[in-house]
Amino acid sequence: MNIKKCNGLEEARAEIDKVDEEIIKLIAKRNNYIKQIAHFKDSIDEIKAEDRISDVISRAREQAISLELSPNLINDLYVRMIDAMVESEVAEYKNAKTF
Repeated sequence: MNIKKCNGLEEARAEIDKVDEEIIKLIAKRNNYIKQIAHFKDSIDEIKAEDRISDVISRAREQAISLELSPNLINDLYVRMIDAMVESEVAEYKNAKTF
């Protein structure tokens, strides 16, 4: 991972703002794939795939540890993100099935 060496507070904050923009774009990209996945499933129960959710969170925690980041922080972020995206996927599923 390449981290720019900043020469002051404002420069560091500007870099953080750039990272935040990229994080939001990646979350939006992930959510768009989630909406596509809704069209490949046959039931709402299939959307709420607890085994898959556990696997995703476990991989995220492992990656956090390898990057010396708090796995608990990543766990909490992923739980919240996945909960919201499951709701999005359910809505997309219901919408797709009404046509």
